[in-house]
Amino acid sequence: MNRCNRLATVVAVCLGLLLTLAGPAAAALDAAALAKLASEDANERMEAIDAIAAGGDEAAMRVLTALQDGLLRVTPKGQVFIKQRGSLLDALTGAAVETEPEDLAKISINNRMRSQVEGVMAGLRIFSTDPKQRLEAARAIEPEEKMLATLDKALARESVAEIRDVLEVARAASQLRSGDTGARLAAITRLAGSRDPKIKTLLLALLETDAQSRPLEPDARVREAAADAVRAIDRRLMVYDFAQRLFAGVSLGSILMLAALGLAITYGLLGVINMAHGEMLMIGAYAAYATQSLFRARFPGALDWYLVCAVPVAFLSAAAVGVVLERTVIRWLYGRPLETLLATWGISLVLIQSVRQLFGAQNVEVANPAWMSGGIELAALALPWNRIVIIGFALAVLLLMWLMLTRTRFGLFVRGVTQNRAMAACVGVPTARVDMLAFGLGSGIAGLAGCALSQIGNVGPDLGQSYIIDSFMVVVLGGVGQLAGTVYAALGLGVASKFLEPYIGAVPTKILILVLIIAFIQKRPQGLFALRGRSVEA
Repeated sequence: MNRCNRLATVVAVCLGLLLTLAGPAAAALDAAALAKLASEDANERMEAIDAIAAGGDEAAMRVLTALQDGLLRVTPKGQVFIKQRGSLLDALTGAAVETEPEDLAKISINNRMRSQVEGVMAGLRIFSTDPKQRLEAARAIEPEEKMLATLDKALARESVAEIRDVLEVARAASQLRSGDTGARLAAITRLAGSRDPKIKTLLLALLETDAQSRPLEPDARVREAAADAVRAIDRRLMVYDFAQRLFAGVSLGSILMLAALGLAITYGLLGVINMAHGEMLMIGAYAAYATQSLFRARFPGALDWYLVCAVPVAFLSAAAVGVVLERTVIRWLYGRPLETLLATWGISLVLIQSVRQLFGAQNVEVANPAWMSGGIELAALALPWNRIVIIGFALAVLLLMWLMLTRTRFGLFVRGVTQNRAMAACVGVPTARVDMLAFGLGSGIAGLAGCALSQIGNVGPDLGQSYIIDSFMVVVLGGVGQLAGTVYAALGLGVASKFLEPYIGAVPTKILILVLIIAFIQKRPQGLFALRGRSVEA
């Protein structure tokens, strides 16, 4: 019996200790702060919201969500409950209440309080169980000194390195408003390694002066540290800005390369000034739009893969139109460049009007597949997936073109006809068939360029008009009929445009580049790479 009594005593003591330890956790919220939510004083109610949010746990989120949704109720004695459909919860403990108290009154909030609740709830999401949601919440935190307690609690719980880094930066940014000089200096030291332009703005606030040019920051050490940190961030941002412009230039250059690649073949082989080449881009873009529409209507479950089917459709559509044009119009105009210019210009107008009749005059939207949405974020550097995929696609097309021109019988014929048409015909090369297939190939590649263009902008009947002049500039600068010249010229023009546009504007940039190309051609008429062959050397 004594053993049983002693065992019961030990169990009772253990239960008492467990209840004692569990008591504060169950009632993490401040009952006084909850009661103040029903106060008639707006300032007290706003202070209560901050006090509840300072708890930084799921209970605080539960109460603030109920306040935002109008579900909080209060008794005359100051007890707060959450009244949901079919249930009543004690706001302090979260426990279900079986009997509803009498005289429950609704706690309402005004717009000012609603904005405050939204702000503090954004901070409380850093305690979510979802790491992605915690990261988004940490990035959205507005630096304020009152957030320090919440951030400290979040840092104590956080185990993901990326989220901890964001939280530490947010904590340091909040400390900039601290009254402690040492805390401000420590915060500046932590923020000096940041790459965020918003941090630079916060540090610049420490260097501001009043109307009499007196510094608002009283401590000279803080001002000096802030100035050093701003210079460090500027140097870091300059590197990222250079990388961002370089990526944008390569992206634009890859598009110009795709647009000019087909023109380099037809112009170099046939000597045709094809003003309808831009409309081949348009046909490829509309082929992508038609493929997307077909997948939406017939195969909605596979919509993300419509672009894979759109690539061969765009190539074949543009190539077929090119072959028809070469057989019906252009074959009769070889050797007469001015006539081909006028004829292809008229053909371009016919194609534009035909597309307007079929699809309408308004732009149409070709959506990115899910796997091309979003991008890679490296601090201040943003690399969209659609641009990355287009660069890779352009390189793949370039590789296939090089293999075809250097490793196939058709490529041998094309190179032979380009260098010496008469000699190629004498040795049995079917020059007429080579002309037809080469024109179709050039048009098909333009269709691929249009398919790629559909992923970075709207598709309209005038799409090709924006790229025809740039395509001719690339071909002339790189050297007629030269694959390597087209690549170097396209990438060079793309990078130069993106580096010049921020300083002088888009239109002056195009004018300046055109003037520079004209000056270059005056000194080197054959372009970057001269065409080699017996007929040329003779």
